[in-house]
Amino acid sequence: MMKLLKNEDAFTGLEAAIVLIAFIVVAAVFSYVMLGAGFFATQEAQRTVHTGSQQASSSLEIIGNIYGKTTATTEKSTANAHLQYILFSVGNTAGGAPIDITSMVVTFVCGEKADVITFDETNSITGIGGGTSADEATANTAITAGKWGVINTYNDVGAGRNKLLEPGEQFVVKIAFPDDGTVLKPNTRFSVNLQPAIGAAFPIKKTVPSNLYAVTPV
Repeated sequence: MMKLLKNEDAFTGLEAAIVLIAFIVVAAVFSYVMLGAGFFATQEAQRTVHTGSQQASSSLEIIGNIYGKTTATTEKSTANAHLQYILFSVGNTAGGAPIDITSMVVTFVCGEKADVITFDETNSITGIGGGTSADEATANTAITAGKWGVINTYNDVGAGRNKLLEPGEQFVVKIAFPDDGTVLKPNTRFSVNLQPAIGAAFPIKKTVPSNLYAVTPV
C-alpha cells in the first residue's frame, strides 16, 4: 500500500508572494496620495505667494499733502465753515502694476454716517473713463457732492491720458463729500478708504482742523 506524503512548501511561498504584492500595492497607492497632496500644497503655496505679490505691487500711495476746500469765502478762519471736498495726488508704489483708476471704490465714514462715493465718469478729466472736461478747473467745478473723479494728470505714459495709473504717473483726485460735507465741521474725525480692484486698500484718516480757511491742509 503506497503512502501519500503532503508537502505544503509551495503554498506557503505563494501566500508570502501574495502578501508581498499586497504590501507593494498599498505602499504605491499611499505614496501616490502623499505625492499628490505634496504637489497640491506646493501649488497652493505658490498661488498664495503670487497673489500676495500682486496685491502688494498694486497698492496706491498718496504723493504730497491732502488739501480740503471749505465753505469759507475769505482768507480768514470761518467758525461755521465745514469741509466740502479734499484734493490729493495718487501714484503707484515702487514697482507697482498699472491700476484701473475707474474701478477704485471710495468709501466715506464719519461717525455713524457711511457712504460709497461714486466715480464721476462724465466730468473727470479727458480720457479718464471717457470724460469730456477740458481742464482742471472745469473738472473741479463739475464734480459735485457725493462724487469723486480725476481732475488732472502728470507724467502721462504713452500717447496721452487714459484710465490706467501707471508707474511714474500721478493723478490728482477730488473727493466731494455727500450733502456738501455738512457733517464735517471743525474737529470732526473722518476717514476715506480707497480700494483698487486689485491691491491693498489705502485708508485716509483725518480730523477736520479747528480753524478752517478757503483751502486748508488736512
